[in-house]
Amino acid sequence: MGQLDSVPHIEAIPGRGLKGDRYETGIGSYSKSAGGRDVTLIEVEALWRFFGSTGVDLHPSVTRRNLLTEGVSLSSLIGSRFRVGPVELLGLRLCPPCSHLARLSGMPEILKGLAHSGGIYAEILTGGNLAVGDPILPAMECQIADYSRLTI
Repeated sequence: MGQLDSVPHIEAIPGRGLKGDRYETGIGSYSKSAGGRDVTLIEVEALWRFFGSTGVDLHPSVTRRNLLTEGVSLSSLIGSRFRVGPVELLGLRLCPPCSHLARLSGMPEILKGLAHSGGIYAEILTGGNLAVGDPILPAMECQIADYSRLTI
């Protein structure tokens, strides 16, 4: 399995992915498959539950997800716009583990153990730099689009 690195910050590129990521460069295993794969997110709580049920301490890099979150229900973001720091994303769909990941990790139990908590795929709508510790917030539903019409 290729080495995945943890970085303190990274550039998010709309419609492409995270700068230097295998999907941004087009060399990911599923790069030619339909459906957006700009960025993947997984909850640290899912890894804790996996450990609790299997006794396997699953390092986040083994999941091959881009962003590790804490304190947010990722499945509730599907179909919604949200922000990670300055970057706006659209939650697309669940990202369950696949047999390719099970082979790469050498852990067939990952298929069942993360079947309903393997994270989500999201599309990058606005670019910017992501950093460890950035808050995850719902995007503003309404934004001022034209200041010339703003009445105070």
